Amino acid sequence: MTTEPLGRRERKNAQTRRALSEAAERLFLARGYDAVAVKDIADEVDVSVPTLFKHVPDGKPAVMFDDGVERRESLLGAVHDRPEGVSVIAALRDFMAGRGPFEQHPSKLFRRRTELIMGTPALREYSRKLWIRCEAPLAEAIAAELALPPSDVTARAAARYVLEIPQFVGDEPDPRTALHAIFDLLEHGLPAPPVKS
Repeated sequence: MTTEPLGRRERKNAQTRRALSEAAERLFLARGYDAVAVKDIADEVDVSVPTLFKHVPDGKPAVMFDDGVERRESLLGAVHDRPEGVSVIAALRDFMAGRGPFEQHPSKLFRRRTELIMGTPALREYSRKLWIRCEAPLAEAIAAELALPPSDVTARAAARYVLEIPQFVGDEPDPRTALHAIFDLLEHGLPAPPVKS
């Protein structure tokens, strides 16, 4: 499948959207989220506030994020393009292990950005929204890979549990260990209780 090249208007819109995102991240990191107004971000890019809202209808918490398409496509790719013999849950574990607070060797900027998101309730909640928007397509992908009906409740539950992990354990003292503990639970269930003597 070939992708049509973007027209001039689409390229200009994408460029403005990217500039807004970069400006918001720069300002939030420098001043803190609460000290930055939407007008500050618009001024930084030399656009009006209505223009900012045209590009980012969800407002201030959404400005530094993309539209979530890359996130959704990457998640679906992790399921559909996983190597032979790798389970769906193992593929999703590998995918999540490279995101946000679970990244093993983040750059300094990546770490600062992640700390900003995880430490700012509005940004953290918006990030969660982007994850949850992926629930229906991820559930369908899981169901398809396991030859289950598209609306299978277990596929839906697995998708929901996986997508809640960043919100649920992202601020644990060791998020990566917590991530693996949750995926161990998803793959193997709860451990058996100790045998009473």
